Amino acid sequence: MSDSPVRFTAALLALLALPLAVHADEAERLAERLEVRGQPMPVASVRKTPLEGFFEVRLETGESFYTDAEGEFFLVGDLYENGEQGLVNLTEQGRNAERAARLAAVPAAERVVFRGTAETRATVTVFTDTTCPYCRQFHEEVPRLNELGIEVHYLAFPRTGMNGEGAQVMRQVWCADNRAEAMSAAKRGEALENGTDCDNPVESQYHLGREVGVQGTPAIVLPDGRLVPGYVPAERLAGMLGLSD
Repeated sequence: MSDSPVRFTAALLALLALPLAVHADEAERLAERLEVRGQPMPVASVRKTPLEGFFEVRLETGESFYTDAEGEFFLVGDLYENGEQGLVNLTEQGRNAERAARLAAVPAAERVVFRGTAETRATVTVFTDTTCPYCRQFHEEVPRLNELGIEVHYLAFPRTGMNGEGAQVMRQVWCADNRAEAMSAAKRGEALENGTDCDNPVESQYHLGREVGVQGTPAIVLPDGRLVPGYVPAERLAGMLGLSD
């Protein structure tokens, strides 16, 4: 699938989906049999929507679209509910829930965690790059976040790809005996002395970031799965989490 929604839409419209004989469990049936020109689509999940007869399909690439129960028509875009409180983006709510679940599955041993002595009141997951100026600026806020009871869990996202300087440095961070100290040193611009000869998760976290919608760093993910791109000061982030001093 193309990274471009426009190209993705054009490609879908140009292809003919094979009709599906959908039985009792329509969502499961679609997940197993959804095809384009006889080729199975890389379906990650299928679920019903409030719109009668339409299902949301999420691909392994992170893209999503809507289809009828027979797989004959595809619709690309967000689904909104026009409720009493105004328009509610149901598609974005689904993305948030899926993002939160994907990140919750990352083992604690594969994160770089900064927590203070205060009782933990919230945890944010941050995709970071040690060469990113705004990531370094955000890191300066971490002590204050910890004072407010906010844990910071870092995951790696080398913004220039796996062959760039950031990927190399982050491999060193994850291979260090003390990852937190190595992360802070790297973000101060200090050279790390240890190597990268360890089973590190930098590449898998980079791909995970792309799959959950990360496009740049820092990318802050709130506990409910909302993605907040860019640098956010500690006090403002605490407000977004519903916390006060």
